[in-house]
Amino acid sequence: MFSYDSLFIGGGWMKPSSNETIALVSPSTEEAVGVVPSAGPRDVDAAVASARAAFDDAQGWSSWEPARRAAALEQLADELAARADELSRRVSSQNGMPITFSRNVEAVTPPLILRYYARTLRNSDFETAQPHLMSGTTLVRSEPMGVVAAIVPWNYPQSLAAFKYAPALAAGCTVVLKPSPQTLLDSYTFAEAVSATDIPPGVVNVVGGSAEASAHLVEHPDVDKVAFTGSTEIGRQIGQVCGRLFRPVTLELGGKSAAIILDDADLDLSVIGERLFEAMLLNNGQTCFLCTRILAPASRYSEVIDTLAALISSLQVGDALDPATQIGPMVSSAHRDRVQRYIEKGIHEGARCVAGGNSGDYESGWFVQPTLFADVDNSATIAQEEIFGPVLSVIGYTDIDDAVRIANDSAYGLGGTVWTSDPDRGKAVARRIRTGTVGVNRYQPDIGAPFGGVRSSGIGRELGPTAMDNYMHVKAIYA
Repeated sequence: MFSYDSLFIGGGWMKPSSNETIALVSPSTEEAVGVVPSAGPRDVDAAVASARAAFDDAQGWSSWEPARRAAALEQLADELAARADELSRRVSSQNGMPITFSRNVEAVTPPLILRYYARTLRNSDFETAQPHLMSGTTLVRSEPMGVVAAIVPWNYPQSLAAFKYAPALAAGCTVVLKPSPQTLLDSYTFAEAVSATDIPPGVVNVVGGSAEASAHLVEHPDVDKVAFTGSTEIGRQIGQVCGRLFRPVTLELGGKSAAIILDDADLDLSVIGERLFEAMLLNNGQTCFLCTRILAPASRYSEVIDTLAALISSLQVGDALDPATQIGPMVSSAHRDRVQRYIEKGIHEGARCVAGGNSGDYESGWFVQPTLFADVDNSATIAQEEIFGPVLSVIGYTDIDDAVRIANDSAYGLGGTVWTSDPDRGKAVARRIRTGTVGVNRYQPDIGAPFGGVRSSGIGRELGPTAMDNYMHVKAIYA
C-alpha cells in the first residue's frame, strides 16, 4: 500500500494544512491501495500563490523562449515515459481500467501530447505584424493567460490531465492540477516526473482534495482560466461561476453518442469486433464519448442484436490488473449501484435485456456484467441519460433521415460513429450529425485535431493546434 503525507506545491513537497486523508481502494478487490492527504482551501491558496508567483516572475516560465519551453516539455515527456509501468499500474489499481488498456493509453498518451505541443510551440509565431487599415502597423500578439486551474476526472486521470497542462504550459501559463479524489496515487508519480525536469518551481502544482477544494480553486481570485473534464452537472456549476467572474473556461462534459449502423455495414466480428468494442465499451464503459446508443436499420435489426450479443458474451470480465481482462470493475461501489439502477430502469420501462443485466457472481469487486438492451425507444431513460457503464441500447430506424434524426435527438453531442462499407457514404452521414466528433467505421481521437462537444457535452475544444489558444489572450498594438 502506498502512503503519502505531502502535497506537490511550489516545486517541492509541502505538508497539508490539516490531518484529513483520502483512502484509495481497489475496485477489483475492495482492498486498500493507498492513503494520501486531502487538500483544503488553505492548501489550494498556497498552490495558487505559488503558480501566480511563478507566472509573474519577469525571468520565469512565461518569458522563456518557445524553444526553451519546448525542451522542458520534452523532458517531462521523457520522465513520464520512464515511469510508464508505474503510472499504468497505479491508474488501474484505483479506477478499474484494464491494465493492458492502461499501458497503451494512460502511460503513452501524455508523452505523445507533450511532444506534440513541443513541436507546435517551436513552429508558432506569437506576434505578427499587419497593416493598420487607417495608417501605420498593427502588431497582433498572443500572450499567456496566467494561472490555470486544471480539474480532471478519475476515468482517464493522466491523459485528461495532459489535455490541459500540455497546451497550457506550451502557451506559457502556470498550472494548478486538481486530480479526482478517486485517482490520486498516479498524480504523485506525475509530480515526481515534473520535479525531475527543468520546469521551474511553482509552474506545476498538484493538490488532491474533495469537491470543496475544487470549488475553492474555481472561485479563487488569482486563477485566470479554468479547464474541466467531468459530469455535465458539475460542469454547469463551474460554468455558472466562471460566467459570473468573466473567467475563461473550457468544459468537456458528458455524452450519449450514437452509432449509426447503415444497411451495408459489415457485421463480421472478426473484421470489426475490436473497433466496435473500442467505440462502445472502452474502459468498462466509463468513457464520455462512447456510442452507447446503437441505431440499427429495420432490415438488419435482429442481425445487429445477434452481433452485439456475441461481442458482449465474448468479453473477459475480471480483475483490472489481469492482462487478459477486457472489462474491469466500476470505479466505486456507489457507481456500480448507479449503473445497476439504470439497468433495472431499462427493464422496468419495457426494454428487452438480451445479455448481462446483473453484477455477476464475484467474491469481491464492483463489477457489472456488460449489458445489451433491445427494443429501446430513443425517449427511454437508458437512451437519454449518460449511464457511464457497460450498457448498450439498440434502437431501430427506418431510413437515413430517421437515423440522423434519432442520433441528433439527445441533450448531448460529444461523439458518434457511422458503420458502412462505403466510406464516402459514411462521411456524408457523419456531416449531418450534430456533435463535436464522429468516426467512420471506428472511433479513435486524434491528438492533432480538436476534441470536444456541443450542447450538454460542453464548450470549447481541447487538443489540436488551436488548443493553445484556449490559454492565451490576444493583444493588438497599434504602432
